[in-house]
Amino acid sequence: MLTTVVQGRRRLFEQPHNAEIVIDALRHVERSGRSYSLAWVIMPDHVHWLMELRQGTLPSCMNVFKSISSRKLQAGQVWQNGYHDHAIRRDESVEHAARYIIGNPLRAGLAQRVGEYPYAWCRWEIM
Repeated sequence: MLTTVVQGRRRLFEQPHNAEIVIDALRHVERSGRSYSLAWVIMPDHVHWLMELRQGTLPSCMNVFKSISSRKLQAGQVWQNGYHDHAIRRDESVEHAARYIIGNPLRAGLAQRVGEYPYAWCRWEIM
């Protein structure tokens, strides 16, 4: 489970076009074979991404994601350096992590129910 934050916590992803660019970058990383996405949410100033690393290293995967999205956003330095990662352990639930990610827009007051926020996706149907 990964979290990466916009430099200065600018709310870049309130603009739909910018959120779509980030979604395209996540999908590019998956199509390249580096990751297998399980859930993600593009919040106004950060991204949560639950994924399985398939190829390469986590730093190289995140570098590709940040590089592609930054170039397309053309907004100066887009991302803060680094990212927060949390490996899901055997005693933790991948589904619980997905629920947490998909629930972010509700906790932030950006949606009233799961499925309503346009910049969230999950491999499973989560209610």
